[in-house]
Amino acid sequence: MPWVNWLPWRLVIRHLARAHGFLDPMALTGRLRRFAQPSEVAEPVELLRAGAIFHARGLINSRVIQHNLDWVWPHWIERQFNPLDDAFVPRAFSLTHVNLTHRNWTAIGLPDYDHLPIVDPRGLLTPLYDGWSLDAWLLTDDGQHLLPSRADSSSQQLEYAGGLAVTTETTRDDLFLRTRAAVDAASTGLLCCQKIEAKAATPGWLVLALRPCNPEGVSFVHQASLGPTRRSWTIDGDTIIGFSDPVEKHQASDYHRGDVYIHLHDSQDEQHARCDVGLVTAAAMFRIEANVPRSVSVEVPLNKNPATQNVSPAPWSNALAGHCRLSVPEPRIKFLYDAAIRTLILHSPKDVYPGPYTYKRFWFRDAAFIIHALLCVGLISRAERALKQFQHRQGPLGYFHSQAGEWDANGEALWILQRFCQLTGQSAPPHWHQMIERGARWIARKRLPDNLGSPVAGLLPAGFSAEHLGPNDYYYWDDFWSIAGLQSASQMCARMGEKNLRDDFAQEALAMSHSVDKSLTHAAVRLQRKAMPAAPYRRMDAGAIGSISAGYPLQLSEPRDPRLLDTVEYLLHNCFVANGFFQDMTHSGINPYLTLHVAQILLRADDERYLSLMDRVAELASPTGQWPEAIHPRTDGGCMGDGQHVWAAAEWVLMLRHCFVREESERLILCQGIPQRWLENEQELYFGPAPTSFGTVTVTLKANATADRVTVNWQDATWHEAPPTIEIRLPGFTPVIAVQGDTHASLVRDGS
Repeated sequence: MPWVNWLPWRLVIRHLARAHGFLDPMALTGRLRRFAQPSEVAEPVELLRAGAIFHARGLINSRVIQHNLDWVWPHWIERQFNPLDDAFVPRAFSLTHVNLTHRNWTAIGLPDYDHLPIVDPRGLLTPLYDGWSLDAWLLTDDGQHLLPSRADSSSQQLEYAGGLAVTTETTRDDLFLRTRAAVDAASTGLLCCQKIEAKAATPGWLVLALRPCNPEGVSFVHQASLGPTRRSWTIDGDTIIGFSDPVEKHQASDYHRGDVYIHLHDSQDEQHARCDVGLVTAAAMFRIEANVPRSVSVEVPLNKNPATQNVSPAPWSNALAGHCRLSVPEPRIKFLYDAAIRTLILHSPKDVYPGPYTYKRFWFRDAAFIIHALLCVGLISRAERALKQFQHRQGPLGYFHSQAGEWDANGEALWILQRFCQLTGQSAPPHWHQMIERGARWIARKRLPDNLGSPVAGLLPAGFSAEHLGPNDYYYWDDFWSIAGLQSASQMCARMGEKNLRDDFAQEALAMSHSVDKSLTHAAVRLQRKAMPAAPYRRMDAGAIGSISAGYPLQLSEPRDPRLLDTVEYLLHNCFVANGFFQDMTHSGINPYLTLHVAQILLRADDERYLSLMDRVAELASPTGQWPEAIHPRTDGGCMGDGQHVWAAAEWVLMLRHCFVREESERLILCQGIPQRWLENEQELYFGPAPTSFGTVTVTLKANATADRVTVNWQDATWHEAPPTIEIRLPGFTPVIAVQGDTHASLVRDGS
């Protein structure tokens, strides 16, 4: 009905709002837009949709949690609603109550499967995406209770020998509770399995509690029933949870009767509960005797149609085959690397996801870094499979679409396609040709005219870009990625034999670089310093973190480019809290992966301060080796994004890779980031086999007893073509340029 478009909707909405005493939404929207540069996309509809869902739950949380604080809630609620805790957040005029202090969880699963149950820091298990949870409690006949979410402390670790599991132990006095959660393959399909162990000095009960909540808040349960054999639960008439042992005592409750926790001592069994509100709670209770350990296992089916699942008998060993291994004398550093490798594998079942829960969807921005890490650690086929998904996300005009209005996407897509070609020594396959040409031409068309006579001439239009940079603007981040994308397209076209396209895209990249240089020169005059702001009209602020992409990862700038280094100095002196980059726009927390971006710039410039930033990020990791997107400066818990952020894991892998081996123009740089402390116990350091632009190399280092002489080997190198120029730049040692054909070098300490 075309006539619908002619109706005066804005006038109708404005009249209705005013008639009922509300603010005029059209006027309010117009005022909000004045705080950003005019843009064809105010905010990506995909993010608006996700935000609406997120805050809808927050509204429900505000209606439920604060009025029922006698319930047993997840750890983040127990702390965030506690006025004596550093995590306390006053609620007052907050319309939505969301997790802002402990956004931490760890995914479990099997490679190549989309099912990613999560475990919170106190062992709360959420088996199904965005669903209810299972909690384990212990209570004794003499009135003692052990509730992990309320305990003062708990220990947790990631197990990955032969699989992937999260174990959580909570103790108090003579009470002991341990849970182990993992995903296993069975003939019936995938199962989320939890083993619960309990022990107490006095008799009591091990309790498996069904909770209508998860690490984001309330998650509805309308019905729960104990099975006739007392060995299963049926949840909402659908999911059947199996128990290894028959339930000896059972309680269930609805919202109006209160949490099942207050009914654990009731004498009569309640085997079924139904709740129109959606807050059913239930407790399966298993008897424990004094000082006698008791264990119970639980299984939750993850796939609705097991017949369609072809579960590999040894998926983790298959997925890890040939990956780049690390050996260093610090167990914590090695553990974080190994955990990050498994995080990358787990979140690349086909597409790549930046998280298992809040961010379980696709962005080109995150994908570029995640796929780059996969490539750099030798997981080539996994990276290639992810790249194959790009083509169906490209529109007919060439735009790579994950979120509308994000102009960095095309540059990121083209750059990572070229990195695949570089690291594998291959040319772009024929079915990529049209995708590459369309993607590069889209950038060329999207640029503003060069003759505008303003600092934005020749740049990309204002866009949403990365949400942590600020409101819509003409972001240099977008421009730097676009220049790199055009250069990448030119290089791929050169190998395809497409000389005209090679030249066209190289010239377009050069023209855009000139436009950015002019804009930055104007900004330097305005700001009276060389540092690069986030956008041409912006003051220096935390959004300038996006501008250092010119140095890392894109290497558009020289390592000691004055603009780049002055930007880093600004960030270090104005935007760091507790030695981590504090992004006060949107994230409002310490960001691990952006801290590592700064560390990469410092490493590339031979600035020893890179190491303190790398060490700080290691300190910020959870006991299971994970980082949230941003970290609360008081609680050290997650305050933004997914509780297991895969981009952060990718950056940790890339940081360690670059400590051992990195490319710089036509040279291969070895050992530039090896800390002195790794050389002090004569242990051999090892990294490889590591793909590089020149071929695959394995690097080993061995120091003598006094650590004043080090032997560096790269004897297992397999080059794509002729060996590159190799520089060994071990900190504290005299640099060496290897003679072509050498496979090792001996370094002596400076001044020796």
